[in-house]
Amino acid sequence: MSDLFSVSSERTGDGLGIVAVSGEVDIFTSPRFKECMLELLDAGLNRLVIDLSGVTFIDSTALGVLIGGVRRVNTAGGAMTLVVTSRAVERVLSITGLDRVFTIHATRAAALESLA
Repeated sequence: MSDLFSVSSERTGDGLGIVAVSGEVDIFTSPRFKECMLELLDAGLNRLVIDLSGVTFIDSTALGVLIGGVRRVNTAGGAMTLVVTSRAVERVLSITGLDRVFTIHATRAAALESLA
């Protein structure tokens, strides 16, 4: 499999966290993505950058994880932004209208700056 899934998270301080995802995010891998994101939210972080720059495929299950995350962040008075570089992921977000729900950046630096 050339599109091996991986997910990691980091805290940059001041209530800000990053979840970096790569590979295929689908019904099989979305639970790990969700778990990683919830760990940061449960730790009290209310500003998240979800870095999807390494994602090659995303399905409706993964979109559900993103929607659940943004709802929780918004309820906590925070913000969530996405880093998207793949045309395939951009297309899915556009078709579903989620490009109007999320602020999307081309780089992690731009996403971090938007939440600073």
